[in-house]
Amino acid sequence: MQALHHAAASLPLAVAALGAGDGGGGSDVLMQQVVTGLSNGMIIALIAIGYTMVYGIIELINFAHGDLCTLGAFLALTIAGAFGMQSWVGAADAAGVVLLLVSAAAFCAGLNWTVDRLVYRPLRNAPKLTLLVSAIGCSFILVNLALFWGGLPMDVFSGGVSAAAPKDFPELVSDQNLLGEDSRVSVTRSDLMVLGVTLPLMVGLTLLVRFTRLGKAMRAVAQNPTAASLMGIDVDRVIGATFLIGGGLGGFASVIYALYNNTISFQMGYRTGMDAFTAAVLGGIGSMPGAVVGGLLIGVARAISDGYIEARWTNSVVFAILIATLVFRPSGLLGAKLRDKV
Repeated sequence: MQALHHAAASLPLAVAALGAGDGGGGSDVLMQQVVTGLSNGMIIALIAIGYTMVYGIIELINFAHGDLCTLGAFLALTIAGAFGMQSWVGAADAAGVVLLLVSAAAFCAGLNWTVDRLVYRPLRNAPKLTLLVSAIGCSFILVNLALFWGGLPMDVFSGGVSAAAPKDFPELVSDQNLLGEDSRVSVTRSDLMVLGVTLPLMVGLTLLVRFTRLGKAMRAVAQNPTAASLMGIDVDRVIGATFLIGGGLGGFASVIYALYNNTISFQMGYRTGMDAFTAAVLGGIGSMPGAVVGGLLIGVARAISDGYIEARWTNSVVFAILIATLVFRPSGLLGAKLRDKV
C-alpha cells in the first residue's frame, strides 16, 4: 500500500541522519516520526470512533464506514474544484476549509443514516452474519460510487480520463515548518489543523455521551436495548442518531485526511478503514477512549516503521502489535471484560 506522504517524505531525512551517525540527528528523526504519527493517529482515531460507536450500540462491524469517508473526501474535492479554492488565499482559505469540513460532515452523516435506514434497520433482528454480509455489500457499493465519481469531467479529477488514479487535493493548509526552515523537526499548520479539529470533536462527543439525554439513551441501548425500549426509549431513533454522529465524524476525518496528505483515491477507504478498525479493536471495541488510544498507537507505530524499517513491513508491524496485545488482553487495552450476548 502507498505510505502516507508525510511519513514517506521523512525517509530521506532518516537515512541521512542514520548514515551520518549523528546522535542528535537520530533523536530529531524519532521526534519527527512521533509528530507525524500522532497527527495521522488522530485522524485514524476519529474514524475508529465511528466503528466503535456503532458496534457498542448494535454490535455491528460497519465495514462501509471507511468507504463512507472516501465519498466525503471526493465531495470535498468536488466543492474545492467547483469554487476554485486552490487559488484562495488568506481568510478565504480558512473559510474554504470550514466549508469543506461542514459539507463533508453533513453529507456523510446523512449518507450513513440512509444506509442504516434502508439496509441495516430492516435486518435489525436478523442473524449477525446477515448484517455483516450486508455491511460488506454496502462497502463494495460505496467503493464503486467513488470510482464513478472519480470519472467526473472536472479539472480536479484530471478531466475524468483516469477514474481509478489517485487525485491531488489542493494544498489549502500550508506545509511550511513553523519551527523554522533550519529545524530538523517539522511542525506545520497541517499538524495544528489536525489537532485543532479532532481534539474539540472528541471532547464534544465525550460530553454529549456523558451528560446529554441522547447520550444517556445511547448508553442505555448499548447495555440492554430491550430494557431501554420498555423504559420508553425509541431504540431505532437512538441507533439512527448514532449513525448520524458516526457518519459526521467520518466526514470531518475525510477532509482532514485529504488536507493533511494532499491525495485521495477511490480505494483510500480500505486503508483508512482497516487502520481505524484495527485501532478500535486494539483499544477495545465499543470503548471510545480505547478507539482514541488505539488510533494514536497505530499512527505512531506506522510512522516509526516507515522511518526505521520499510513501508512494506508496516502492516506486519501494526498487526503484530495488535496480536500481541490481544494475546494478553483479549478485550483490548481499555475494553471491558463482558460476556457475549446470546
